[in-house]
Amino acid sequence: MKALHFGAGNIGRGFIGKLLADSGAELTFADANHQLVDQLNHAQQYRVHVVGVDQRIDTVSNILALDAGSEDVIERIAVADLITTAVGPNVLDRIADTLARGLLLRFERGNAAPLNVIACENMVRGTAHLKAAVLARLPHGYHAALEQCVGFVDSAVDRIVPPAAANDGDPLEVTVESFSEWIVDRGQFRGDIPQVDGMELTDNLLAFVERKLFTLNTGHIITAYLGSLAGYRTIREAISDPAIRLKVRQAMHESGEVLVRRYGFDRQLHHAYIEKILGRFANPHLVDEIERVGRQPLRKLGAEDRLIKPLLGTLEYGLPHAALVEGIAAALCYQNAADPQAVELQGWIAQDGVSQALSRASGLAVDAAVVGEIVEHYQALRQG
Repeated sequence: MKALHFGAGNIGRGFIGKLLADSGAELTFADANHQLVDQLNHAQQYRVHVVGVDQRIDTVSNILALDAGSEDVIERIAVADLITTAVGPNVLDRIADTLARGLLLRFERGNAAPLNVIACENMVRGTAHLKAAVLARLPHGYHAALEQCVGFVDSAVDRIVPPAAANDGDPLEVTVESFSEWIVDRGQFRGDIPQVDGMELTDNLLAFVERKLFTLNTGHIITAYLGSLAGYRTIREAISDPAIRLKVRQAMHESGEVLVRRYGFDRQLHHAYIEKILGRFANPHLVDEIERVGRQPLRKLGAEDRLIKPLLGTLEYGLPHAALVEGIAAALCYQNAADPQAVELQGWIAQDGVSQALSRASGLAVDAAVVGEIVEHYQALRQG
C-alpha cells in the first residue's frame, strides 16, 4: 500500500504515520518544513518514545519525506492508495489545492484505482470539509470520477502528543502516550478497506466523535482553565489537585449523560472510560502545558465545540450542568498575553461585559438563564 501523509510534525510522526508504517505501508511524509523534510530523508527513520504504565522506544524506518509544495507530491498523489493528514484544521484548505492538482493528474493519466483520503484532525467531519475544498478546486468535468474512485473518509482521532522537548541528540524523536484511538466511517471507503493496525471501523462515527469531544476534549480544557486559575503550569499538576479532579470528573459525568441519552452508551462503561481519561491526564511521563491546551479560548467557546455543545445537550435533556457551567466560567477568566484569542476575549469582556462576550463567542442568547448561571460562576471565580 502506497501511503502519503501530510504533516510530519509530532502528531504525524508519533500517531498516524507510525500506525501506517507499523502496518507495512510504503510511507511518504509531505511537509512544508524544509529542515524537517531534510532531516527525515537523511535519517530515513525516527524514534517514538511511548509512555504509559510501561515505557518503550519504537523505531519507524524506511520512510521518505517530500516538500509539501513540490511536484513530487503531485506525482505521489497520482499513484497513492491512501492519503492521510495531521496538519491542523486551518491548513486543510491549503492541502486541498495540492490534492486537487494531484487528482487532476491522476485522472488525466487514466488511473481509476481506488484512493481513500482521511483527514485525521481535531475537528468534526474534517474529511468532509477537505472534500468540499477539493471539489471547489477540481474542474467540474472530473467530479464524477472523484465520486466513483476517491473515498473521503471521516474519522475521530485521540492521542495526546505534547510538543517535544528540545533534543539535540535526536531532533526527530517524539513522545506519545500509549493510548491511541483512530475510528473511521466504514461506509465512506472506495474499494477494499486498507488494513491498518489501530484503525477501527464504525457505522456510527458521530457517536464516537461526540464521545471524544464531550469527554477527552471537555475534560482536558476544563482541567486547563481551572488549573490556570490555580496557578498550575501543566495538566498533570492541575489534575493532581483533588478539588480540580473532582470538578473535571463531574463535568465529564454531566456531558457523558448526554451521550448515554443520545447514543445509548452503556453508563457504567462510559464512567470507566472517564476514569481512564483522568488517568491519562495524570501521566507522569507527559509534560502537557496548560498554555498549549488552553489556547484559542474563542474557538473552544464555539457552539459546536467542547464546552458549549455538551452544555446544550444537558439543556436539551433537562440534565444537571453545574460543573460544565463552572468550566465555561473558567474559560471566560482565562488570560494569556501571548494568545491573541485570550487577549481578544478579555477585550470583549472589558468593553461589553461578560454576558455579551459569552453570547458573541458561543451563540447563547444574552438573556438565557444558563448565561446568568455562567456569569454568577465567573464572578465567584474572579473573587476567589
